[in-house]
Amino acid sequence: MTAAPQRILLVCNPGGHLLQMLALQSAWQDVEHRWVTLAAADSESLLADDDVVFARGPTARNIGNLVRNLMIAWRTVRDFQPDVILSTGAALAIPFFIVGRLHGRRLVYVESFTRVRAPSLSGRIVYPLTDAFFVQWKDGLGLAHEIYAGSLV
Repeated sequence: MTAAPQRILLVCNPGGHLLQMLALQSAWQDVEHRWVTLAAADSESLLADDDVVFARGPTARNIGNLVRNLMIAWRTVRDFQPDVILSTGAALAIPFFIVGRLHGRRLVYVESFTRVRAPSLSGRIVYPLTDAFFVQWKDGLGLAHEIYAGSLV
């Protein structure tokens, strides 16, 4: 049995991914947490009173920002020492899950509510690294260790 986490790193892109993470607040609100997201109107407004690390965007298919975000991930994971890294996507999860795995952290990915028939590209990339991979549709996505969580919104 794994001990309850003392610190959690919440990694998500702005927009729907951020709103989905906020919908999961009851799961992490009592744990020391730090956000990692991109600077955008919604993330700056909704997280104004929180501990936030702003990563570099755009993240999708951008090798330069992937490298920059790997460096941000390394510093953030090293300095914050999270027990768990939780992500609702999208591409920003990739560098944090790579670094998290190298640091031996538990990695939890919640696939987007919109992914009904196939996992997202980010989900497919991080899936082999995850300790738990949640889907929100009963049909699932056909992955080996997915867990059906039902609708989170």
